[in-house]
Amino acid sequence: MPTYRVAEAATLLGVSDDTVRRWIDSGRLTAAPGSSGHREVDGLALAGLAQELGARPEPGGEHRSTRNRLRGIVTRVVRDTVMAQVEIQAGPYRVVSLISREAADELGLEPGVVAVASVKATNVAVEHVERG
Repeated sequence: MPTYRVAEAATLLGVSDDTVRRWIDSGRLTAAPGSSGHREVDGLALAGLAQELGARPEPGGEHRSTRNRLRGIVTRVVRDTVMAQVEIQAGPYRVVSLISREAADELGLEPGVVAVASVKATNVAVEHVERG
């Protein structure tokens, strides 16, 4: 089973290194000294916590059919007469969406506005990332 340094685990969960350390100290997350002497988080435990965190409903959230919701800040909106390209930075992820200009106007989408990108797809590509 793979293990992850505290900083790697924090990046994968979208939290600070200190939060991961507190979770380790409280027993919420399993870690052990690695070959370098620093604590390393068990990959299976990390996956379980990520799943738990992802299952929490958003405050004030309603029931929706889309499960993949990325909350972030609008960084750019390019409008033409019919369509709008909306860019959202959701943590380390840049999400770009093409929606109608009318929808962008009605939603008040402008740089600096908080928005949620809901992703629903029948085809999702998955890659194995080699750590190095």
